[in-house]
Amino acid sequence: MELGTLDIKEHLLQSSEEFRRLAQKHSNYDEQLEKLLHKSYLSEEEKVEEVNLKKMKLHVKDQMEIMIQKYRQQAAKQAGPSK
Repeated sequence: MELGTLDIKEHLLQSSEEFRRLAQKHSNYDEQLEKLLHKSYLSEEEKVEEVNLKKMKLHVKDQMEIMIQKYRQQAAKQAGPSK
């Protein structure tokens, strides 16, 4: 039986310091973006900050997804071939 992404995330949050660190960074970037998006007007500096935050958040999400895929592959190898 294949593990769902949420199950894998939960497992990695409990077992992997690196995954927890990435999840915390992702959450921090998200909070910073929310603060910017609640402003009625963004200065040019804030617009650049918004773009940079989105890029960093996406990069962290990509790293987390790589870890999820590696875990999924390892779990599939350990489960053996399906009949």
